[in-house]
Amino acid sequence: MKTVKDVAKEMNISEHTLRFWAKEGLLPPVSRDKNNVRNFGEQDLNWIFIIKCLRGGGVQLADIRKYVALCQVGDSTVQERYEIIKHAKQKTLEQIEELNKQLEKLNFKEDYYKNMIENNLKDTCNPANKNLELVNELELIR
Repeated sequence: MKTVKDVAKEMNISEHTLRFWAKEGLLPPVSRDKNNVRNFGEQDLNWIFIIKCLRGGGVQLADIRKYVALCQVGDSTVQERYEIIKHAKQKTLEQIEELNKQLEKLNFKEDYYKNMIENNLKDTCNPANKNLELVNELELIR
């Protein structure tokens, strides 16, 4: 059995988040010891993992609560759970696409700066430099 602190560290989430999820009904009831401290078992960790996946995929708390409730009802809710997971997957794919675009831009910038450093070049893409050039041109016109 694991404490909130143990689980938070293992799952890379804050203790506050874990307690919040429990309070909001995203987790099925977690057992407690004689001092009322939550004790998480392996099944609880499975719930936390899927909740973390759903949240990471942009699924709203109400929909996660619904998903957990549907799971507890049983096999008659498989179609509804499937739709929730399918929607979460689509949102995650969209996030991955956006992250890949960001990574592509960062890779370009990294190569650009590396080339500048290695070849002692001026930064011709820095918007601040372009603004300085524009200001200098305007001053020449006046």
